[in-house]
Amino acid sequence: MTVALPEGYELVAAVPGVEDYLALRRLAGLTPATREQAVAGLPGSWAARHVVHVASGATVAMGRVLGDGGWCFQVVDMAVLPEHQRRGLGDAVLASLLEQIRDDAPPGAFVNLLADPPGRRLYARHGFTETAPASVGMATRLP
Repeated sequence: MTVALPEGYELVAAVPGVEDYLALRRLAGLTPATREQAVAGLPGSWAARHVVHVASGATVAMGRVLGDGGWCFQVVDMAVLPEHQRRGLGDAVLASLLEQIRDDAPPGAFVNLLADPPGRRLYARHGFTETAPASVGMATRLP
């Protein structure tokens, strides 16, 4: 399911730069990451996309996939700047990431994510369903 971007935007098959990544997380309302976390984590992406607003050169949307390349994949860091939302940018990023998994991973790959309320409709459009009560997401933060 390829999703076209509106005119004036470019989808880039790569992680955003560290500064853009940190700004996007903060401005889109995701939990802020530190520079140290971004520098260590971004190269570990199995796949990544970001969207550039051509007129300004600004990175305005992103998403990444972490995974083992065969069975397990997790969609992370889905974010669109508020002033660029409702234009299909998140749809295009997610569709492109899922297409890469379909193309490059063996059939039957397991893809998961943690869905905050604003993104749930987007994820449902791409085939994601809630797993509760059979399974629930769990998390911890290490000091």
